[in-house]
Amino acid sequence: MSGAADRLAVVVLISGSGTNLQALIDAAADDGRFTVACVISNRADAGGLARAAAAGIPTRVVDHTRYADRAGFDSALGDAIDACGAQLIVLAGFMRILTDALVARFRGRMLNIHPSLLPAFQGLHTHRRALEAGVREHGASVHFVTAELDGGPVIAQARVPVLAGDDAATLAARVLAREHVLLPEVVRWYADGRLEMRDGRAWLDGAAIETPRQC
Repeated sequence: MSGAADRLAVVVLISGSGTNLQALIDAAADDGRFTVACVISNRADAGGLARAAAAGIPTRVVDHTRYADRAGFDSALGDAIDACGAQLIVLAGFMRILTDALVARFRGRMLNIHPSLLPAFQGLHTHRRALEAGVREHGASVHFVTAELDGGPVIAQARVPVLAGDDAATLAARVLAREHVLLPEVVRWYADGRLEMRDGRAWLDGAAIETPRQC
């Protein structure tokens, strides 16, 4: 196993319970290719902060309600990210829309996991909307963050069937279980130097990703 100094420093942004954060913490401990260097939340009551503390990971709270506007919050958030020594930033249930300035500040170093098969169902309430649309397949996507909400180049996806009798809660649980596999795998690709964003596209192993990889 490589030493801590050789591992990719990942900063995770959360707003809630942090189950995807836990998947990253567990993956980092298992294979040593990256480390969760810090966890930042916009909510002091986010359950994921306790997960980080239990793992000995530093935490920070940048409370969005203390700032007059999004620009002020995002500037403070960006400074906190830099102070943590981030090489990669992962949005794992971070429920804030980022300004163009913050996205540009970390361009090519920021990933988001979204609970749908993008470009379908960008935004909120994806599981309910999938059921209302009558789709037979649903899932999750990991993409590079750009100025377009949930519109950055998609890297990889995990798919699940929509079953008879599903409601939003059962479908969400099935998708979330796949998210816990998908997100660490994509972070490993980045840690190994296999993944990058170039010319507005996602590249893996030196080739542009034409269709999202399936995990």
